[in-house]
Amino acid sequence: MDGTSHPATPPVLILLGPPGAGKGTQARMLEERFGYVQLSTGDLLRAAVAAGTDAGKAADAVMKAGGLVSDQIVIDILRDRIAEPDCAQGVILDGFPRTTVQAEALDTLLIESSQQIDAAISLEVDDAAMVTRIAGRYTCAGCGEGYHDSFKIPTRDGICDNCGGTEMKRRADDTVEAVGARLEAYHAQTAPLISYYDDKGVLQRIGAMGPIDEVATTLGRVVTAATTT
Repeated sequence: MDGTSHPATPPVLILLGPPGAGKGTQARMLEERFGYVQLSTGDLLRAAVAAGTDAGKAADAVMKAGGLVSDQIVIDILRDRIAEPDCAQGVILDGFPRTTVQAEALDTLLIESSQQIDAAISLEVDDAAMVTRIAGRYTCAGCGEGYHDSFKIPTRDGICDNCGGTEMKRRADDTVEAVGARLEAYHAQTAPLISYYDDKGVLQRIGAMGPIDEVATTLGRVVTAATTT
């Protein structure tokens, strides 16, 4: 940052962090505080397919054929989405980019609209603690209320505090082994991306092991500084 006034273009933020780091929760809090729009790859794909856009049709065809949606299709969908009026206040990218190739494609896209990455914020966690945090979580099958074996147990054993339901469910990949493997894969995949944004001078690291509100406060300060200087 050079200390001059920030360009009058919508801020673009990237949230980086492993599964369970709280990206979704923090993105929603940023939406409420700053008026930004959270854009996750999965939601973008589903919305584009439902809307029947050209890029959405291309994505739908690939997915129906059992293939992986190409980076170019995702970029095309993102281009359409950030041009919509509700993104005029700024966007938070969650889950994209995942590789340096995608990061470079994103840079090219943003140049088209005279935008840039204001901050790539890495939510830093302790892997061992994250395994405990994720592997112990479960939800009420009726209302979706979240619980945890250690941190949030229903007041009455097996009965949801929110709706009174008695059926609980766990994600099949929320086991100690699966979570450990996902964290390893994340770090291996994201390490080059961390370096990419660090070299550009936009990387910010935030400890994400504390209470949600504390993390949100720190994140808010980082976002304010990145988008106003």
